[in-house]
Amino acid sequence: MRKRIINSDDKQKVDSDRKWLDIEKIAVVEVTSEEEEFPIESALLPGKVSEWRASGQGKQMIRLLFDKPQRLQWIRLKFEELEIERTQEYVLRWSPDGGQSYQEIIRQQWNFSPEGATSESEDYQVELPAVTILELSINPDISERNAFASLKELRLA
Repeated sequence: MRKRIINSDDKQKVDSDRKWLDIEKIAVVEVTSEEEEFPIESALLPGKVSEWRASGQGKQMIRLLFDKPQRLQWIRLKFEELEIERTQEYVLRWSPDGGQSYQEIIRQQWNFSPEGATSESEDYQVELPAVTILELSINPDISERNAFASLKELRLA
């Protein structure tokens, strides 16, 4: 068996070497709602210290409409919940044809608990040759207790 012991500095180097796409320059963003103090740019642009938060309760949608089809190989999502216990579900899907058809990438649930799991970070290695639309649907609480959706980070490479 071949193996290597790596430390966290190695992981940080890999992350800093990754060429994240500049979403601001290559896509239009559609969002169902946002709090004024927590706009979608906070989750999409590097260097932002805040997050996106919905202004309304319940299910929310974030959609990236690319100016030209994009080849995606890596998708990073980060969520955080420090206040309430809830089970969130999100669905990430993509369209190769401007929204005429969609293919699901991942559907996942996560249990947040202020005394335990307060954050979720997911990295997906994908091979999507020509993405015209990337859509993230968030149900912040599957038990429908009227929670607010939020997103700490969305990065694409």
